[in-house]
Amino acid sequence: MPSRISSVAPPKGDVGAHQERTTATVVATFRFYEELNDFIARDRRRREFDFDCATDATVKHVIEALGVPHTEVELILVNGVSVDFARRLRHGDRVSVYPKFEAFDISPLLRLRPYPLRVTRFVADAHLGGLAHLLRMAGFDTVYDNAADDVEIQRISGSDERIVLTRDRDLLKRRGISRGCYVYAQKPDAQLSEILTRLDLAGSLRPLSRCLKCNAPLVSVDKAQVIDALPPRARDRQHDFSKYAGASSGKAATGAICANDWRRRFRRPRANRNCIQAPTPRSFGKMLATHSSLRLSPASPFI
Repeated sequence: MPSRISSVAPPKGDVGAHQERTTATVVATFRFYEELNDFIARDRRRREFDFDCATDATVKHVIEALGVPHTEVELILVNGVSVDFARRLRHGDRVSVYPKFEAFDISPLLRLRPYPLRVTRFVADAHLGGLAHLLRMAGFDTVYDNAADDVEIQRISGSDERIVLTRDRDLLKRRGISRGCYVYAQKPDAQLSEILTRLDLAGSLRPLSRCLKCNAPLVSVDKAQVIDALPPRARDRQHDFSKYAGASSGKAATGAICANDWRRRFRRPRANRNCIQAPTPRSFGKMLATHSSLRLSPASPFI
């Protein structure tokens, strides 16, 4: 028998919420799959349970009341039918909640977001400076400002259509954020491997194509154009140079300096199949995030 959980009412301002609250409730049965179980109470994980909901509660509100940020959810089935976040729950509804599918193409079923992003861009919160640095090193447009608060991160995410990266669950629950990733790993190198794998970005790597400090794109330039700005050692030993796109100054960066840092950070024992293997100097474009198995193999949804 599914366990019974106490009821919740939708917060003021949420979709379908009213100023006057009602004490009436409906009972729905929930089941969360795969990594979404990490967000909910232990006694509710990997099994179905009943939950008392206010009569005007939306699917989005109840999912977040149970602890799961809406940005982590890819598919919601209510009684076997794909629905959006605004779907109001009815008595007896059976709700299956899924994270991003990596083994199957479920695009015909998706109802939660209006359209896919054409370009993958990120905004990282104040606690993910190391990850932001590595994403820029990998060639991904990543905004990072350790002084930015949640309101500013939400604004940037919406105006620039960026994916929010954070370890703050409450940030991902903000209504104005439609796309985000909760970062499970705690160390920058592991965080990068996680993001590349979860979002299937191995084929989009463009290493050393962005400035690690300001995120500006870099363009190749002839050595003669920047030779006056080079330190003697780089002038004698290096031949490939880049500068900030659109920059009128001769400020330049050498590929070799960044390449050494890239190789150092991404070297891992080959026994660990869930890591990124260190690339050779001439194979950056072919570097892949390797993983031992598909992460999501959900059971058939209950209906």
